[in-house]
Amino acid sequence: MKIYLAGSVPKGDKEAEVFDNWRKRYQDLLLAVFPDADFIDPYVREADESDPLLVAGFDCAHIKTADLVVVHAEEKLGAGTSQELVVAKYFHRLVITVLPKDSHHRRSNITFHDVFIKDWIHPFIHTFSDFIVERVEDIGKIAPKLATAHVKDIGIIDEAIEYAERKLKAS
Repeated sequence: MKIYLAGSVPKGDKEAEVFDNWRKRYQDLLLAVFPDADFIDPYVREADESDPLLVAGFDCAHIKTADLVVVHAEEKLGAGTSQELVVAKYFHRLVITVLPKDSHHRRSNITFHDVFIKDWIHPFIHTFSDFIVERVEDIGKIAPKLATAHVKDIGIIDEAIEYAERKLKAS
């Protein structure tokens, strides 16, 4: 099984000196669930960062070859990680997002436009994820469901539009 680890990478050599490599922790924990896992780490490559199309091409190709995309959303997502969610759906890949409660993209007991929401998850993360767990360790609990899971594809965008249009007409 190939697992693509989507999430932040250090921006430049200076940031790399203090970067907490969350991917190593994820790999160690995921090997307990998927002992045959082959991890695809977009940070470990020799891509020329001065060539944006090359970097995007490498990342998209890696997602295309993955069986599973695990998204590190414990902190605020950047543009690249957000796009990786969409690319994963384009290639019809299973996406598990690690998103703890009371983090940047998930809030407890919040009110939007006078509507109280007990567990708010950012709409795009919710829509483009097949599973959301609070901790990477929780992936073991859902692992038996993965083989038979409904995997969203890029059609989720049209589904969301149609849903919104139906809701608008009904109101």
